[in-house]
Amino acid sequence: MDEWEGLLLEQHGAVTREQLFAHGFSRGEIAAQIAGRRWQRSIPGIYVVFSGPLPVMTRRWAAVLHAGPGAALSHTTAGMAWGLMPERREQALHVTIPRPRNARSRRGLVVHRSRVPFVPVGSPPCTGVARTAVDLCAGATSLSDLASVLGRLAQQFPQELDATRGLVLERRTMPRRDDFLAVLDDVRGGAHSALEWHFLVDVERAHGLPSGERQRAVAGTRQDVCHRKYLTTIELDGRAVHGPVVAKWRDMVRDNASGCRREITLRYGWQDVRERPCEVAAQVADTLRGGGWDDFPTPCSPGCLLARAEWPYPNAS
Repeated sequence: MDEWEGLLLEQHGAVTREQLFAHGFSRGEIAAQIAGRRWQRSIPGIYVVFSGPLPVMTRRWAAVLHAGPGAALSHTTAGMAWGLMPERREQALHVTIPRPRNARSRRGLVVHRSRVPFVPVGSPPCTGVARTAVDLCAGATSLSDLASVLGRLAQQFPQELDATRGLVLERRTMPRRDDFLAVLDDVRGGAHSALEWHFLVDVERAHGLPSGERQRAVAGTRQDVCHRKYLTTIELDGRAVHGPVVAKWRDMVRDNASGCRREITLRYGWQDVRERPCEVAAQVADTLRGGGWDDFPTPCSPGCLLARAEWPYPNAS
């Protein structure tokens, strides 16, 4: 493979005008390729050396090349590249460049300028994992969004949690900074998804339930919340990561292992935890008491189910 072929392979067919000149193409040859519809102009000064729709990686490379030296995919674009958020078709690609460099945003491309130094990583270049997580969280509109990003970070890049916290401590003007640090602490404690975080906050803490052991390794998988002392396991199924067949198999292995230990497994989804947290709390409390817990849950508010029902609650399901 020669240098030109290697360049096209690495950049998924996207090249700059300067790169074309450096490899011996003249303006006339470039114009002829465009006129013959064998190539296409993606962005002024950026060409794609094939016809037809542009794949995601080609679009990302075109964006980085347009932004120039030192540029990196960032924000939601880098978030999808690192797996910190689900892949989806973006209305606009995001890139970050160091100040005082200047590059213009245009339709389909948002250029951010950063005073804080950063080192582009990967191919195409992205902001690093910790920097990407912080940028995503700075733009989050809810605690659920924060928990979702940080949960994926903890699952896939646990070694980056300390670096992420350090970057946030340096950003004294970051929006929702205190919320970020609080959610990050919960994630570090084992709440590795938005659903798991809501269970911790809205079910467990809000109703005075004992805190379970999180992410306990069992039979090659992990239990979301385990109360060994009270022989109770709680699984929170968002189905965000695994396909249905894989998920069903892992659930079976995990639940069978729990059954062998005489543990009861309770399973809840997003709707249960978000729409009926008080009912879930009542059922969990009833199960824990059956396993030996000698305390009582507390109502989360005057209108809470636990404030209205006699305890033990006879039918929490």
